[in-house]
Amino acid sequence: MTVTLNHTIVPAHEKGSAADWFARVLGLEYEPSSDGHFAPVHVNAALTFLFSDDETFPASHYAFHVSDAEFDAILERVRASGRPYGSAPWSRDDKKLNDWNGGRGVYFETPDGHLLELMTAPQ
Repeated sequence: MTVTLNHTIVPAHEKGSAADWFARVLGLEYEPSSDGHFAPVHVNAALTFLFSDDETFPASHYAFHVSDAEFDAILERVRASGRPYGSAPWSRDDKKLNDWNGGRGVYFETPDGHLLELMTAPQ
């Protein structure tokens, strides 16, 4: 059997806003759930991010392997959102990309403080 991550819960100060921002920046769809407990965003056919309201939570790191075209489109939306971005976890606002593993990579924070990473070459 292949082990596949099916979903993860992403804490947020306001789940609907967080899910909407995440979906817009990554070029995904967000449709509010009728049950109201989670705000789901389907990342791909196998993975769903379930945004959940929380008052306090530690920041998490989520990394995504994307194509060159997806990388360009997402980076443009990050720039348009006004969020800082950078080349490494310790350089989140240097407005540079990295070239680790022969690809391109970038880091940026969500409005709730989670660190997102995009890479065109998997690690």
